[in-house]
Amino acid sequence: MKRLVFAVGVLALGFAASTPARADFSVVRFELGFCRIWWNNGINPIGTGWTRVATAPDFTSAWTAQDAAVKKGKCK
Repeated sequence: MKRLVFAVGVLALGFAASTPARADFSVVRFELGFCRIWWNNGINPIGTGWTRVATAPDFTSAWTAQDAAVKKGKCK
């Protein structure tokens, strides 16, 4: 019985470690027109003068989205 419990524990740890970490990012446009990459951790920017321009699954994609928003004139 101890071996079974140990095996189940090892499998549970293995599955927990193998799930990919998820870190979503957003490109946020502030009131003055400049944009920044914001990590979606449940805490929004302070104040009311901001809007989400784009969302991305990783930082590199967020950087590309911010670059595209600047080229389109959405951000400074």
